[in-house]
Amino acid sequence: MNVYDFIVKDQKGNDVSLKQYEGKVLLIVNTATGCGFTPQYKGLEELYEKYREQGFEILDFPCNQFFHQAPGTDEEINTFCSLRFNTQFPRFKKVEVNGDKAEPLFKFLCSQNEKNKYKKVKWNFTKFLVDRNGNVIARFEPTTKPEKFEEDIKKALEK
Repeated sequence: MNVYDFIVKDQKGNDVSLKQYEGKVLLIVNTATGCGFTPQYKGLEELYEKYREQGFEILDFPCNQFFHQAPGTDEEINTFCSLRFNTQFPRFKKVEVNGDKAEPLFKFLCSQNEKNKYKKVKWNFTKFLVDRNGNVIARFEPTTKPEKFEEDIKKALEK
């Protein structure tokens, strides 16, 4: 099993197979618009613009699970991110990332930590780097700014 086996919902609630991203390097992130880490959208967009032509995609999953820091509808969240940070990467329907109602994709991502240190998402802007074969190869915690893992993305794109 890998990330390509999952089906998620786009902002309008339509099914999206992650199989369409097969062969690409992915950064899957749970985000929030009212969080102290929200300015990371700028760094994420810079990485996206720099590497998307090489097969890099960022998949953004808003999450209101941590102190309700992603209020609003999916459309309002998208408008905020597009206007404030000029983000162009795909944004999906708001999800939960922990607990009984957690999006199955995030349950899977959390299960892939080889050290099994974290079995759940700690906070907004937890980032999972996925190789071209759909395998989780790194996890970056919310405090890790996008520019700090650019080298990891470059290495994954070279393979």
